Amino acid sequence: MFSKLKVYFTHEDKAVRDNRWIFASMLVGAVLSLIASFVLSVEAVELARNPNAVLTCSVNAIINCATVASHPSAALFGFPNSFLGLLAEPVVITVAIAGLSGVKFPRKFMFVAQICYALGFVFAYYLLYMSMFVIQALCPWCLLVTLSTTFVFFSMTRYNIRENNLYLSARLAKRAKEFIKKDYDKFSLAILVVAVVAGIVIKYGSELLA
Repeated sequence: MFSKLKVYFTHEDKAVRDNRWIFASMLVGAVLSLIASFVLSVEAVELARNPNAVLTCSVNAIINCATVASHPSAALFGFPNSFLGLLAEPVVITVAIAGLSGVKFPRKFMFVAQICYALGFVFAYYLLYMSMFVIQALCPWCLLVTLSTTFVFFSMTRYNIRENNLYLSARLAKRAKEFIKKDYDKFSLAILVVAVVAGIVIKYGSELLA
């Protein structure tokens, strides 16, 4: 089995190999985000029934899912934000599995998917900002959603740039392809993840260890 996986992910064609890694990253990220969304949805229902419920991820004043979930930003559309993940992530999982199977989706479909996931990406970081600087508390499951959304967004963007799915001008498309060819997108991803982790450590490090 492992030998077959090795062969699958080390295909001699660089474009095919890159696609497989991209869709594998999307699949892992979407599955993790779906799991986190499910847990957050269950906890949201529990808090709705019992506002004083003690959640398993409410460890202290800083790591406290209940505090985050009780804030108005946790239900900006009139229902728990996690419900959006339950709706969106199965679609991403389907796309990732189909992509791993060699299916090539229509350009318009991937363009719309890119826009939708870009909005989800921005939304995730808006919620992270609210959590860190307004609510002053962190939710581990929310952080998992943010990080997994980040990986999926960068993976999808890399694929869509290479496949010309973003309707960019010839000049912008060429620059974007040069950007990903040099793996600058991967470097940007690493910088963003490190920045998030560093921000949490700098702001809450001493309190997390208390």
